[in-house]
Amino acid sequence: MTGKKEIRNKALAGDIDKEEALNILKCPQKEILKLVNRAWEVKRAHWGNSFSFCSIINAKSGLCDAGCAFCAQGYPQRTHAPVYPLVSPEEMVKGAMKAAKARASRYSIVISGRSPKKRELKGIVKGVEEIRQKTSLTVDVSLGILTSHQLKTLKEGGVNRIHHNLETSERFYPQVTSKIQWKEKRNFVEKAKEMGFSTCCGGILGIGEEDEDRVDLAFTLKEMGVDSVPLNFLIPIPGTPLEGKLDLDPIHCLRIIAMFRLVLPEAEIRICGGREFHLRDFQSLAAMMVNGFMVGGYLTRSGRDPALDLQLAEDLGLQLV
Repeated sequence: MTGKKEIRNKALAGDIDKEEALNILKCPQKEILKLVNRAWEVKRAHWGNSFSFCSIINAKSGLCDAGCAFCAQGYPQRTHAPVYPLVSPEEMVKGAMKAAKARASRYSIVISGRSPKKRELKGIVKGVEEIRQKTSLTVDVSLGILTSHQLKTLKEGGVNRIHHNLETSERFYPQVTSKIQWKEKRNFVEKAKEMGFSTCCGGILGIGEEDEDRVDLAFTLKEMGVDSVPLNFLIPIPGTPLEGKLDLDPIHCLRIIAMFRLVLPEAEIRICGGREFHLRDFQSLAAMMVNGFMVGGYLTRSGRDPALDLQLAEDLGLQLV
């Protein structure tokens, strides 16, 4: 591998190239602590000891025909994923109160499907307004692909950040779904950024992609200038096309996290779905390299007790923001 000081300095300057990123993903296991330390130094240089929690509400579940290969909500009859229409603004506020209790600083309203109907958007905006009145949480949304008019409505309602994942590289994306085009997803995120939103865009790892796809995704996100990068690791859910896929282990995940950190030193990197399943006892090492965790559970899977994540952050001397 490139020397410790050289890779750190190149990362701080944003100068790591794709070949170096690929080499990071091939780091020998005996050198993994050195790699984590490099990524930690870069994170600390840009972000200090800050750390944050975000949380979500699955505000509309199972009603999606995108058919993404990894997602339980695309196959609810087989996966027994919950199926329900948009929850009330009161339920959104209740979830926000729970997120605030878990020390989250951001809270995202997430729905299944391509985009919300007019009535649904109205309910979401009402929920956002009430959450902002009753909590100090920053409110984000993940609502599919939206029109400029819908984005303007959300902006006026107080939404801070738009989330929409690319999922993987453009090359590998046809293995995820054919119903929504990768370029359409990228164009939407870039439109949201142009309209003044903070943008949250990442992907899911361990779905059969190669190291080259992981590197391509990281460099695409760098090119797009996204603010926040959520890293999800596949939970192979029975009933989905990827139910038997188990490509990752904790060390492999640490390599991936380190690569994203070193390629994207100025982005907020968050570890979200699948961290308990894949990182297991290595979550503290991962925390040193990133800006935060998603806490309180995921779309159709529960997470661990947020008190454990709070204790982990305190033990590492990280400062919650």
